[in-house]
Amino acid sequence: MNTRIFYYSICLMILLSGNTFAQEVSIKITKKYLNLPVAQNQDRKTMKFTIGGVQEREFKIRLAENPAYWVFTDVTALKGKTIKISYDGNQAGLSKIYQDDQINGQDSLYKEKNRPQYHFSTRRGWINDPNGMIFYEGEYHLFYQHNPYEREWENMSWGHAVSPDMIHWSELPVALSPDKTGTMFSGSTVIDYENTAGFNKGKTPAMVALYTAATNDRQTQCVAYSLDKGRTWTKYEKNPVIDSKEKWNSVDTRDPRVFWYKPGKRWVMVLNERDGHSIYTSKNLKEWNYESHVTGFWECPDLFELPIDGDNSKTKWVMYGASNSYMIGSFDGKTFTPEGGKYFYVTGTIYAAQTFTNMPDSDPRRIQIGWGRVAQPGMPFNNMMLLPTELTLRTTKNGPRLFSEPVKEVNQLYEKKQSWTNLKSGDANDKLKEFYDA
Repeated sequence: MNTRIFYYSICLMILLSGNTFAQEVSIKITKKYLNLPVAQNQDRKTMKFTIGGVQEREFKIRLAENPAYWVFTDVTALKGKTIKISYDGNQAGLSKIYQDDQINGQDSLYKEKNRPQYHFSTRRGWINDPNGMIFYEGEYHLFYQHNPYEREWENMSWGHAVSPDMIHWSELPVALSPDKTGTMFSGSTVIDYENTAGFNKGKTPAMVALYTAATNDRQTQCVAYSLDKGRTWTKYEKNPVIDSKEKWNSVDTRDPRVFWYKPGKRWVMVLNERDGHSIYTSKNLKEWNYESHVTGFWECPDLFELPIDGDNSKTKWVMYGASNSYMIGSFDGKTFTPEGGKYFYVTGTIYAAQTFTNMPDSDPRRIQIGWGRVAQPGMPFNNMMLLPTELTLRTTKNGPRLFSEPVKEVNQLYEKKQSWTNLKSGDANDKLKEFYDA
């Protein structure tokens, strides 16, 4: 254990009920993080944080007395307060919880054996779908499905990272955590420049997130907003804003993709419902009207307009689904009319890709990032985001098709280059050895 780490005096209250012990630990928060010991061979049970009898957090965790790795939770917002931690599983790991201004394993962070070096991966825990990708005031925001407390899927929250160039990322605290409406499934963010929702403060426009709250029997669409560039969030008190389970007789109503449709001066939402993507419209991001439905897609929709061969006088709309399938067609603000597809522009580990919104007028590229389903065995983190790619529509002999190429920002990752000609295998190996030893 790092010598900087010290254990705080804690208050243990043990309550006996039959043969089951319920144990609580009280800690006055003075540091940035609580470090939590976990192991995959432990049962997943519920941990709760309460302050003065009011619940602050609830999540599933495999708490362990002998941890295989450590996870953490940022408690900066709780400094100065005493939190009561309860756990309904094996109590032995409770005494190992400690607070610090660094996460456990900070010294080896990004140096781990299987850590991706130029793909974004979270410091600890599981990640999957990218969410809420948006450019705002010089920052690219990448939100993502995240389990902060384990390397496997659970506790779906919105993780958050920002970058000046889509290559170098800084991880921020979790943006959206589970609440009484459910866990935080995928969604999107917009900047409400015209204050249509009424969340703005003075001249500061709100960054508004629309996301799915998921329970075992229902998925509803909810709203949250931020006035500090996505660092802290307030959930709309009248959530949910869409509950369409009865309409579709389906639990699968999720992943709202929202954008401003300038010709109609309204917000458009593409929402995956049962067997395809539905279109909704709104004037204020709170009240939504159902408009139309396109069958044949599953999860994580996207809908955007692209010029053909770079000619802005010739454009088509692309409707996209999580499995990398897409249709090409037209869109009038309420109805997408397919004219070709479904097609697949890529295969492999990519899934649930999304594109950035709010790109500046000086950079009209349509840039996409996908979830890289690449496991990192034995690591305290799992999966990664793939490199950003620029999407274009190009003419082919079979009609317009979607193409994907790495963004130009990737070029900064290249180091020195060398080339040789007419080498025998032995000479080539010697040259390569010199090159990599240099």
